[in-house]
Amino acid sequence: MNWQEHMDRHPAVIGGKPKLRGTRLGVGLILERLGDGWTVEQLLEAYPQITTEQIQACQAYAADMLASDEVLDIPHSAA
Repeated sequence: MNWQEHMDRHPAVIGGKPKLRGTRLGVGLILERLGDGWTVEQLLEAYPQITTEQIQACQAYAADMLASDEVLDIPHSAA
């Protein structure tokens, strides 16, 4: 999946964070909802301006970011 086709960024919209093209919905919001257990169907119902492909693009974006050499600051566990 070419997630770049489905998202963009603009400094004046959600602080310049990645968003779904043609919307003001951040990629982070979609990923957060999925992490909270929302289904694709629930997302499509709550946000009718997005598509299944855009949701998949958010997941592909997250996977690519995790596969990169850059590591986000995540607290270390005690174990």
